[in-house]
Amino acid sequence: MTTALLCLFDRHLVRACCCFGVFTLSMALAWLTLGAPWLAIAEAIIGALLTVPCFFYALGIFPASSSALPRYDHFKEPLTRGMTRTLLALAWCVMVGTVIRFVLPAMVYSPLEHPLLFVGVVIVATAMGAFAWHRHLLRRLLAFNVMGSGVFLLLAGMAGTSVQGQALITIGLVVAWLGSLLSALLIRTLYLREGPAALLGASEPQESKQ
Repeated sequence: MTTALLCLFDRHLVRACCCFGVFTLSMALAWLTLGAPWLAIAEAIIGALLTVPCFFYALGIFPASSSALPRYDHFKEPLTRGMTRTLLALAWCVMVGTVIRFVLPAMVYSPLEHPLLFVGVVIVATAMGAFAWHRHLLRRLLAFNVMGSGVFLLLAGMAGTSVQGQALITIGLVVAWLGSLLSALLIRTLYLREGPAALLGASEPQESKQ
């Protein structure tokens, strides 16, 4: 959970990408805890060895002194909008927790026996909030991947870690990696064609002119 928060909110962009690598290894350990060693191996390979390089491939277009890759990010959204998005993420967390508790009482893994399922709910809600808060496209790509990991934990709670369940989650990991690879290619293309402003929110070019 700590590595997920660092990945989502560490203001140093390069360090946040490194934290995602640690987060994927933590997820592999979570799969081991749930009794899915093959899924743990798939998580480590796809997450740490394939997805993390996608982030650094996207980072590679920025010169060391480029302002498009700021050493630290600053949140520029209005406070009221940020609070609204945070409350929506918390509401989603409560809603999914209620569904797990009352609507799906016959889950393969009980949330009381496996707190990792509750961690999955919190990870998804936090990642959704980070996706809404951040404007840099690479930040949003990180949030998308963290959110996917939380969803896979919830799938494990509902489908179990049988051979079929592990195959389903592995396919999801592969699809998420392909999406990350495509996103990294698009980030490089946007930067080369439209410049640094393409990677930020629509209001960024106007703010930089003031």
